[in-house]
Amino acid sequence: MLVLEDGRRFVGRSYGSTGQTLGEVVFATGMTGYQETLTDPSYAGQIVLMTAPHVGNTGMNDDDMESRQIWVAGFIVREPARLASNFRATRTLDDDLEAQGIVGISGIDTRAVTRHIRSLGAMKSGIFSGELFGLSDSEQLERVLSGAAMRGRNLSLEVSTVEPFSIPAQGERIGSVAVLDLGVKTSTLNYLAERGFEVLVLPQSVTAEHVLSLKPSALFFSNGPGDPAASDAHVTLLQEVLRAGIPYFGICFGNQLLGRALGFRTYKLPFGHRGINQPVLDKSTGRIEITSQNHGFAVDMPIEGIHESRAGFGRVEVSHYSLNDQVVEGIRCLDINASSVQYHPEAASGPHDANHLFDRFRDVVLASQSAVAGETK
Repeated sequence: MLVLEDGRRFVGRSYGSTGQTLGEVVFATGMTGYQETLTDPSYAGQIVLMTAPHVGNTGMNDDDMESRQIWVAGFIVREPARLASNFRATRTLDDDLEAQGIVGISGIDTRAVTRHIRSLGAMKSGIFSGELFGLSDSEQLERVLSGAAMRGRNLSLEVSTVEPFSIPAQGERIGSVAVLDLGVKTSTLNYLAERGFEVLVLPQSVTAEHVLSLKPSALFFSNGPGDPAASDAHVTLLQEVLRAGIPYFGICFGNQLLGRALGFRTYKLPFGHRGINQPVLDKSTGRIEITSQNHGFAVDMPIEGIHESRAGFGRVEVSHYSLNDQVVEGIRCLDINASSVQYHPEAASGPHDANHLFDRFRDVVLASQSAVAGETK
């Protein structure tokens, strides 16, 4: 049984592990990439509904894992595949869901749930199976309502690495990048290393003093789950590093935290952007990119004009925005080396339209190093 906080109920078949799970129900519109979705730490605390009707047909493998485990709180599909048929598959999706205790449901009208969420917004929900299926309607609803809301929730501690680690640069080393792991995906780290960065992955609990002691060439804030308004410590860290003149690039959660560091507020979207087919306009080029996204919060800024940072970092503009609902999808600072995008340019899985942003970040860092070298001379 899938139970929504407004009392709407959907009866289906148990899928994955059996029992109870609670979380915010959201939908993801990608036709492919369920393994990358499941293992994206940004989905922690959320029960994810796949709008694609048939899920699991390519199985699971170790190469496409975006982190060490499945992070979704629960999983909803219309039709789970009876067989896994792909030469890269080493196990089935069912195997992983059961092994990692992910409670799911299948066989429900996922279109009806999606339309319901689009009308009323993402909401608390719960899946009940096995013995808990027999609970009364009122008791199931009471358990759903007692679950944690996403607004005001800081989930970085749950998904971040405990110990720092590093990944060597591939090819010629151009410098180091300190990555604050707020729920980073493996592909992101690999793409940074491919650009010649030695990648220093840090726990979300590090201080600005520790970051500065590493003398990184740049700072990177990753994607991650939760409400950016509940991450004051990360905002303070970013402000201190920006004042030290270190170039910054952030994605997804890192975009929201840059917005807060600059003095703008964030807000919760009605149902968020999740999927690998989200159209975004790059204002500097006029090019429309199809992007991979997973976020339920956004930065509150006018998409036109140049704005003054309320935190003293100079002029700021919106560099990208969504063509679906005009939500801010990117920020560029005009007086400091800092920028961010709301989507996932590593696109795992998804289109690679925005992969060039890693090259742009590399160019910014190289230009900053040249400027420093010139001043030294």
